[in-house]
Amino acid sequence: MNGPEIHVEFAPELRVFLPNGRRAGAGAVTTDGVSTLGHVVESLGVPLTEVGTLVVDGREVPVSHIPTAGESVTVRPVRHPQRVPGAPLRFLLDVHLGTLARRLRLLGVDTAYESTDIGDPALAARSAAERRVMLSRDRGLLRRRELWAGAYVYSTRPEDQLRDVLDRFRPELRPWTRCSACNGVLQAATKDEVADRLEGGTQRSYDVFAQCTQCKRAYWKGAHHEQLVAIVERALADYAS
Repeated sequence: MNGPEIHVEFAPELRVFLPNGRRAGAGAVTTDGVSTLGHVVESLGVPLTEVGTLVVDGREVPVSHIPTAGESVTVRPVRHPQRVPGAPLRFLLDVHLGTLARRLRLLGVDTAYESTDIGDPALAARSAAERRVMLSRDRGLLRRRELWAGAYVYSTRPEDQLRDVLDRFRPELRPWTRCSACNGVLQAATKDEVADRLEGGTQRSYDVFAQCTQCKRAYWKGAHHEQLVAIVERALADYAS
């Protein structure tokens, strides 16, 4: 770029996206005189999905604003909870977020998940077609214009990922209502209805079951139930409406 010079300051939450030379979060940026402020921000490494407001010389401006020489820009993060247009709130997760997908489904949140890498264009197209919020750690994917909506997943730890998503979007929680394997809706089932999916020990030890209406997977309070209960109770205590 070889045009007007502006001063840009990023909120501390956004500095993780900046190259090492800009990690201080503020400095001079030379623009080309025709690109939008949104393009300038993204060219510095920050996906617009993570930007709440852009403030130029004390006034909020849209991402389409064309910077002029000497302007002072403040880039603020998304406010929590974030409101997404349309209803109901639904998510789409890429191949790297399988554990997060299962935990969101455990809480009854409508969560689509691609267990294979289908490519950024296909993910963005599905996000738009189904109006799902794309959750990913892939900054390139989150910069695709055809996304319905998106959010960067900051942590690599599933516990932190779940907390961050719940805090940012505050989805309605309906635990134990979705299949962790396929996202289908669960319904109560008798032992006879799921008998062909049970091993002998399970048939003898359990009497209460649920079954996915889509993939027909059977559920019961097995060996890991207490761990799942802990996840549900913690989420309900912190984020239930």
